[in-house]
Amino acid sequence: METSDKVQSILQEAICLYSFDDINEALDRMAKQITHDLKETNPLVLCVMTGALITTGHLVTRLHFPLEIDYIHATRYQGTTRGGDLHWLVEPRSALNNRTVLIVDDIMDGGLTLAAIIDYCKQAKAKAVYSAVMVSKKRTREPGVNFEPNYVGLVTDDLYLFGFGLDYEEHLRNVPGIYAVKG
Repeated sequence: METSDKVQSILQEAICLYSFDDINEALDRMAKQITHDLKETNPLVLCVMTGALITTGHLVTRLHFPLEIDYIHATRYQGTTRGGDLHWLVEPRSALNNRTVLIVDDIMDGGLTLAAIIDYCKQAKAKAVYSAVMVSKKRTREPGVNFEPNYVGLVTDDLYLFGFGLDYEEHLRNVPGIYAVKG
């Protein structure tokens, strides 16, 4: 089966877990919590590429206080469906020293990628590090991951998800909802 046919088949058979309206309600709730906690800190918002691009874009437009935006690109998946070793592709350009940092990621799965990014920020002497994810899976975290994100938009069972930044083999990030692959 050709890639475009496979992707179209996955999309047609998928189960919508959260609509775009559900996502917007979750983003509003997250923004309210983040505003309460961080509005006086001039935080540096770190978008974890590529998955958090869409979430970050929608989230920061709801944050009406001074902030800066940068990105970090670390991945374990590299276009596959199973995570491997962490690969650092791009480090932030902004200095993290003595900054409040808000890391925005698409999903909290096993937690290894987010844990490594939090550790990176702490080693760079960030004053405080917070994390926000669009989706948190209900599952056992990887060994050594003993935290949950500070801000969570939506919670799902441990399913293969795509949409709103989450990908299926680097496709379907642009789908305006959170979907589970059928089967």
